[in-house]
Amino acid sequence: MKKPVVSVLLCVHNPKKEQLEQAVDSILVQTFTDWEMILYDDGSGQGFVDVIYAQSLKDERIRYVRSCDHHSLAYGLNAALCQAKGEFIARMDGDDISHPRRLELEVAFLKAHPEYAYVGCYLALIDEKGACWGTRRYPREPVKEDFLPYLPYPHPAMVIRKEILIECGGYAAGEKPRRGEDYELFMQLHKNGKQGANLSETLFYYRETAESYKRRKLKFQLQEIGIRARGFKELGLPLFGNLHHVVKPLAVWLVPRRLLFRMKQRGWSYGQARG
Repeated sequence: MKKPVVSVLLCVHNPKKEQLEQAVDSILVQTFTDWEMILYDDGSGQGFVDVIYAQSLKDERIRYVRSCDHHSLAYGLNAALCQAKGEFIARMDGDDISHPRRLELEVAFLKAHPEYAYVGCYLALIDEKGACWGTRRYPREPVKEDFLPYLPYPHPAMVIRKEILIECGGYAAGEKPRRGEDYELFMQLHKNGKQGANLSETLFYYRETAESYKRRKLKFQLQEIGIRARGFKELGLPLFGNLHHVVKPLAVWLVPRRLLFRMKQRGWSYGQARG
């Protein structure tokens, strides 16, 4: 059987039915059709199992994989990666939406530019009902300094060469939920000399609402501080003078979630794309 060019990794835990349907359907209508999807259920409650499994019945290219226990997103992504047969790995979250040409344009870029290991794009920010309230732009070709204020790649919208992802060891995963696995991954890739790019086109609809910040817990913010400190040091970025970037997750945690969301809507913490 012919291997697909792209493996879409979609890992979920207790997803909202309508949003998951939108996420899966956005892959089904891609102009690039040579893909498979690993729909990984990371130990969702019994009431969600049928909802998730039903999505796998929509197309023979979708493979349903379930863990009986809930671990973490990084753990689930590694498990799904082991199942993937494609040359490229595309990320997707269960509450986001891909533009119909997302895979076509991102895969075409990587095929035309072998010097890049991964590629992302601009994001349209959407609310609970799917209405767009803003955009997020990223540097065309991030350098190490771009990791200081925020992750300069849109992790859920990325396409990555599978051999590169495996070469770097995949995601640093533990059994329990954690945050910052995306930050950690891309700093590791950059440290190892792997360069990525971002297309200056909006090809992904990222759901961000005030309720999104209910997931924030102090222990996760402290974990990200550690990830930032280690990552910046490994990238050769001096901590002296950049301490405000290191402790930013703690500062964010101290801000009430609705105020933080309003600040995000006004563009706080995200500058203009460089280059």
